[in-house]
Parts: sequence; structure tokens; C-alpha cells
Amino acid sequence: MTAIKETHFNFPGQTKFYKGKVRDVYTIGDHYLVMIVSDRISAFDVILPEAIPYKGQVLNQIAAKSLSATQDIVSNWVIDIPDPNVTIGKICEPFKVEMVIRGYLAGHAWREYQAGRRAVCGVSLPEGLKENDKLPAPIITPTTKAAVGHDEDISREDILEKGIVSEEDYLQLEQYTRQLFQRGTDIAAERGLILVDTKYEFGKAADGKIYLIDEIHTPDSSRYFYADSYAQLQKESQPQRQLSKEFLRQWLIENGFQGKEGQQVPYMSPELVKSISERYIELYEHITGESFRKSESSEINDRIRANVEESLKRLS
Repeated sequence: MTAIKETHFNFPGQTKFYKGKVRDVYTIGDHYLVMIVSDRISAFDVILPEAIPYKGQVLNQIAAKSLSATQDIVSNWVIDIPDPNVTIGKICEPFKVEMVIRGYLAGHAWREYQAGRRAVCGVSLPEGLKENDKLPAPIITPTTKAAVGHDEDISREDILEKGIVSEEDYLQLEQYTRQLFQRGTDIAAERGLILVDTKYEFGKAADGKIYLIDEIHTPDSSRYFYADSYAQLQKESQPQRQLSKEFLRQWLIENGFQGKEGQQVPYMSPELVKSISERYIELYEHITGESFRKSESSEINDRIRANVEESLKRLS
């Protein structure tokens, strides 16, 4: 299996290039962003050494479907999807916060709660909860958007006090976040899944309008439980069956890695890489209700270049 670890294109009209944890972003003049979703995988804000075949395709295609299914709530940045691994969209100035919303006590929020803290990002949590319990109501727990290193929890009060986002814009982001989470929850329920938590990113375009950007409702940005076994597993205090990157985070923790200084990423065997790829494909099929069609994996870079250049030609 071939995987896209990195790209080195020079598209017509290209003015900038940015390499993120997972995405390679090419700026075309002052009009478009070409976002290539690689097969790199990160955990604890560290890019792991092995790329995961088809992961980029899964993320890009779930995001495309999810953005299309929510555009009645908020406009999004997408202009064209010319390739299974590529989205071309509007240039937006991102807000410097990620809007994380949680319906259940899982992942980072559970780790904070387990450590004795009863508030996350300034939001109080009741006593007596156990891991994966449903929260009384979904809570928004924003993080700062770090250019390098770890994102940090931040409260709504700090965001407004520090002027990171204006009050008017932040209230709108909260409203969009709750509406998007409800839509994602409804779509997941139709597929026998529970949307546990997720994050949304927003930006402003040259027209001054807020757009939903990046990806939504993918296994990199979201956590899902299987609905049919949730209640029984909670009753028995058993781990939930889930579709997310949490299984990878747990594997890393068990092998002594949490992204802290001096820690080494454990060896990722071919069998582990294959199992991660299969998990991503499984989520695609569950959340979309469609069979996953693997894109042509030979000469991937030639395919991407040709598809992007053709799309840019149409857009010019």
C-alpha cells in the first residue's frame, strides 16, 4: 500500500506553501487555497513516523460530505474537490481558536476530570461522573490554535478579555458550533453512531463573512461511539466501542508516549499501520453509509498534480 507522506508541487500561480501536521496547503495568488490531505498522522500534536494508507482520502471525503450537509447552517470555504485527497477553497483568515464541543465525558476532558479538576475551559462539571458518561448538556471547551506545538485550553472569558476574538464574532461562533454539533449528532444517529465530541474551525474571508473551514466530523477531529452498545457498556463500566483516534492515543500511552519532552514514539509495525488504515475506512463507511472506494494508489503525485491543474484552469 502506498501512502502520501509529503508533497512538493509547484502549481501555476502558486505564491505560498505551508506544511501542517496532516495537510499541505498551497496558496494560489490571492484567490484560492489548495489543501492536499496527506496520509500523515499525528497524536499529542506530534507527527508520527509512519503514514497511514488512504487516511487522507477518508478525511477529505468525509469532510466534503459533512461540509455539504451543513452549508445551510453556515457557509464553508469549499470551491472544488478535484481529487480524492484535495480540496480547493476560499482564502480565509482563521480565528485563533478552535471550537471544541463535547457531549460526553471522554478523552482529554475525562483525563482532566480524573485528575480531580471539575472545570474544563472555565465550564463547571458535576461530581459523580464516570468516563464516557453523557453530559447534562453539550459544553464548548475552546483551545488556542498554536502555529507550533500544543494547543492550549482556554476559557470563553479569557478569549474575550484578551481580545483573541471579538464578542460579536465569538457569540456567532458559539451558535454555529452548537448548531453544527446537533446536525452532526443527528447524522451520526442515522448511522448507528454517537458523536461524542468534535472541533470546528472558522475564518473570515475578504468579504468579512464568517466561513466554516478545514475539516469537520472526521476521525481526526471527532470521536464516535457505537450507539447499540453504549448503554450496556456504561452500565457495566466497560470501555466504549469507538471510532476515533483515541485507540491510537491509548496505544501510545500504553507504550510510554504522550508527546512529552524526551519521550520516543514507539515502533509502529506494518500490522499496526494496516489496522489504523482499516479503522479509518471503517469510520468512513459508518458515517457516510457508503462503501469506501480506494483511489488509485500508484503514481499518486501525478494524479493529484493533473487534477489540481485542471481544476485551477477551470477556475481561472
